[in-house]
Amino acid sequence: MYFYKNTLRMLNQSDNKDFDELIKDIEKMKFLMIDKSKSSFSDEDYKKLKSGYQSESYEEMMTSRFQGKYFDVYIRQHDGRVKGTVIMASDSANLYVLDIIGRVALDKATSLFSTLNQSTDIGQRMKDFVSSDNKSKEKKRHGVKID
Repeated sequence: MYFYKNTLRMLNQSDNKDFDELIKDIEKMKFLMIDKSKSSFSDEDYKKLKSGYQSESYEEMMTSRFQGKYFDVYIRQHDGRVKGTVIMASDSANLYVLDIIGRVALDKATSLFSTLNQSTDIGQRMKDFVSSDNKSKEKKRHGVKID
């Protein structure tokens, strides 16, 4: 899923000032959710993903654990300014990737993910979108046309 600055602002329907502060330097964000069990995504695939970002001049800035998930944060700088940020959150079942054009304060990286994931409105809409997409792909595989 793609989010632009205006889209992120619209998601903040409760006018949460902290959320506004989190997204103020984000121009665009790609949000990817991978169900490891359904996609056969392995530890080796995760290592390839990380090395792919490193080959694009992203530097590892932080590795942490928060609420049962492992977080890796990478940034790409140009002329001393952060131009890109990648936040990868992984647990035994899922991988979430926030690929951001812009920046997020490093001490708030896990907070951005948590806000997107745990907000009942935002998180549920994303989960519904992914599950409905998976259901329609499954039905198409079995020859059922969806109107």
